[in-house]
Amino acid sequence: MRVPILKQHDCLIASIQSALTDEDLLQLRDDLVKLVGKYRSHGAIVDVTALDVLDSFAVRTLKGIAYMIRLRGAETVIVGIQPEIAFSMVQLGLTLGDVATALDLEEGLAYLDTHKKDRSENGDNAK
Repeated sequence: MRVPILKQHDCLIASIQSALTDEDLLQLRDDLVKLVGKYRSHGAIVDVTALDVLDSFAVRTLKGIAYMIRLRGAETVIVGIQPEIAFSMVQLGLTLGDVATALDLEEGLAYLDTHKKDRSENGDNAK
């Protein structure tokens, strides 16, 4: 099942609505990385609110997506990690590294907006 990716101003929003196969996660990765360049996006949000489980492959893939998008000049925020998932991730030693997270979509958009302003104020003209 392909994850819908919406363009909101200069951000992309991928909202995962149900459990994904490994192939679906890899397709999401490919789609997001490609669309960041196509739309010259400054940020991407991956919304996992609807998920009640994230296995180790999903966590590694989300981290990989964020790093690839960063290499393309944009930031990624993972939003909507449920309390049970956060608990399980900690218990299993799964981390997202330095990938930004936010409680919900609204906070994720605010984070990207603030990050964009910080970059422009610091004279970082690179995306």
